[in-house]
Amino acid sequence: MTASLLRPITPPVDGRQSDRALAIARGATRLLAAMDFAVVPELPLPSGRRADLTALSRNGLLWIIEVKSSVEDFRADRKWEDYRLHADRVLFAVSTDFPVELLPEDAGLILADGHGAELQREGMAGALAAPTRKVMTLRFARAAAARMTLLCDPQARGLTDF
Repeated sequence: MTASLLRPITPPVDGRQSDRALAIARGATRLLAAMDFAVVPELPLPSGRRADLTALSRNGLLWIIEVKSSVEDFRADRKWEDYRLHADRVLFAVSTDFPVELLPEDAGLILADGHGAELQREGMAGALAAPTRKVMTLRFARAAAARMTLLCDPQARGLTDF
C-alpha cells in the first residue's frame, strides 16, 4: 500500500453543526471505532430524517447516535424517537457537563469531547426486523462508498442521496 493511501482524508464540513457538536461527534466516533464499529455521519434514513452518527458493528448491529450539544438542542428536537425504527440501539452523545438526567433512561449514553469518549450505558436493545436491517445496511454501505468516491474524485457524477 502506498503512503498516499494511508493519509487521512478530510471530508468537507457541511456547516450545520456547531463546533461543540462536531467535537462531541468526533469523540464519539473515536470511541465507536475503538469498539470496532464503522461510522457514517449524517446518514439519510428511509423516514427522510438524518442520523447524526450511524455505527455498524462487525456482526451487523446498527446503532444510531444522536449528538446533543446543549439542553436547548435536546428540548427542541424529538426526531431521535424515530431512530428506534432504524437501529438496534439508540444512544445520545453529549458533553461531560450535560445534565444526563434529562435523557431517556432506555437510551444509551456516551460522554464525549473532541478527544475521545466513554460509553456510560448501551441502552435498551430493540429487535430490528430483517428487511429493515437489510435496507439500513445497504444505505450505510452506499453512503460510505459514495462519500469515498467523491473524496477521491470530486468530479464523479451519478451518486445521489448522500
